[in-house]
Amino acid sequence: MEGEVGNFIVVWKVVFACLLYSYTIGKLIPEGTTRLLALTIVTCLFLWFPLNLTTMHLGGLTSFFISWLANFKLLLFAYGKGPLSSNPRIPLSRFILMACLPIKITSTNSRSEKSIQETKKKVKKLSLVKLMLFVMLLKAYDFNQYIHPKVRMSLYCFHIYFMLEIVLAMVAYVARTVGQMELEPQFDEPYLATSLQDFWGKRWNLMVTSILHPTVYHPLHTISSRWMSRKRASLVSVFITFLVSGLMHEFIFYNIGRLKPTGEVTCFFLLHGVLVSIEVYIKRVVKGRLHLPAIVSRPLTLGCVLATCFWLFFPPFLRFEPYIRGCQESVAFFEFVTTGRLVSSSNASCPYVLLS
Repeated sequence: MEGEVGNFIVVWKVVFACLLYSYTIGKLIPEGTTRLLALTIVTCLFLWFPLNLTTMHLGGLTSFFISWLANFKLLLFAYGKGPLSSNPRIPLSRFILMACLPIKITSTNSRSEKSIQETKKKVKKLSLVKLMLFVMLLKAYDFNQYIHPKVRMSLYCFHIYFMLEIVLAMVAYVARTVGQMELEPQFDEPYLATSLQDFWGKRWNLMVTSILHPTVYHPLHTISSRWMSRKRASLVSVFITFLVSGLMHEFIFYNIGRLKPTGEVTCFFLLHGVLVSIEVYIKRVVKGRLHLPAIVSRPLTLGCVLATCFWLFFPPFLRFEPYIRGCQESVAFFEFVTTGRLVSSSNASCPYVLLS
């Protein structure tokens, strides 16, 4: 951890300067290829900045927020599209926040007050249930040595989901109360997905889906439709969109673990790109004549996702021991906050190391 906080502050100072430059470019250069070329230096820097951070938390989050999220939003901004482009122009402060974080301006007129209150009650109830399940999950780690490795990997999957849901719910409340802005929805009960298309397109990591559709899927579909049928073009676009997602996940995994990429994560998303394409094709052929009940399709969908995660997604993720490193980094950061000095995360005492 020594020097990491200082590097993190420097990196984000330069990030803000780059976004100020991008905001100014939006005023001076009209949308199109010329603006894209002017923003190329920023996108290259945003790919390089996370390499200067060595910790899992700071490096991983920075790579996701700026190398993926901000870069793809700036790509849309270059052509006058996406959340950063509006008429009238959004203020600089909101431009910076919306570029780096999964937030959007709250529209109080889009829904009735009754609808808003009902949604808040539902979210609050679900958040409490998920919090209880998360606490029970943490307690289960006390019996780590008795849990089968495959079951443990399943618990890690739910751990990530519950943790993100709870943290994002808290951040959303603060953003809504203080800044009249809200987080984009991250998940929509993914365990209720009735198909892979439903899982990836409407329920899991919706922020990534919302940024990949306009930057990858739609342009590819428009271009490929010129020399093939629209149905085939949509299948090709789905496959390439999953390929781009796999490559970005590979990049983020490298920034988190600093291990040589093995291609397993990319293969995971390529496999699901193929499966989703096949699913879409079958649905077009049968045209509703074959419909599996939810009690059958939901377990099949979740089972397919978990089985492929065990095979291709979790092994490279667990290879850099994220839970041990995460615990060590948390202890080191706590030492820094309480004592004012940085200590090496590798020397930080972590209870999880004793359990493992």
